[in-house]
Amino acid sequence: MAVMSERQLGADGGEQHSIYQDISERLAVGEFDPGTRMKADDLRHDYGVSAATIREILFRLSYGGYVVFEEQRGFRVPPPSLKKLLEIRHLRTLVETEGARLSIRNGGMEWEARLNAAHHKLVHVELKMRDNPDAKTRENIAMWTRCDWEFHETLVSACESDLLMETLHSLFFKYRQYLVALVTDYGFRIGTVGEHKQILDAALARDVAACETAISEHYAFIDEFEQAPDGGLAR
Repeated sequence: MAVMSERQLGADGGEQHSIYQDISERLAVGEFDPGTRMKADDLRHDYGVSAATIREILFRLSYGGYVVFEEQRGFRVPPPSLKKLLEIRHLRTLVETEGARLSIRNGGMEWEARLNAAHHKLVHVELKMRDNPDAKTRENIAMWTRCDWEFHETLVSACESDLLMETLHSLFFKYRQYLVALVTDYGFRIGTVGEHKQILDAALARDVAACETAISEHYAFIDEFEQAPDGGLAR
């Protein structure tokens, strides 16, 4: 069976693409615990489609690395893995820094305005979560994830490469999924607010080297951890 990209999914069926995106986002915010079986008969009720349609979407999610498929056992959420997270982090950094470099070269005032707007929305959510621990509800985490993606997507949106954008989208949600499985607070850190501002400032200053450094440092905190026996992370 041929592997289909997210772009092809969108072209082949809007409803299936929407469900694919929604399940990947639910995985990214930890709605399904690591190791949990993903049952088509259960998920079909969430979306009002047939179990066969859900199974097709789950196969596509397994091609993308969001879920694991095993013969006779079906689909399940991947277990926590620091090794996998580090691999995804490495690839995401490579793709995002290249996308930022191209966007800084190609982007005009409209790109700058969109990047400012995306950051304004993101920092509004992040400050609420930083200043009020009770604000870290699943609903707000989902909103933060969407705003976080919008900022990073906008950063590279002037790269003029659909393939780069598609690849970064996949890496963003897989990175968040594996991170949430390993850390507390859904991966939100106090330092996140300042790190996003550094990325923004460097991009708007058209300083490619500073932007690449800011992006790399944004993901460097994982190096402080090692995988604990219980599957989580320990300093």
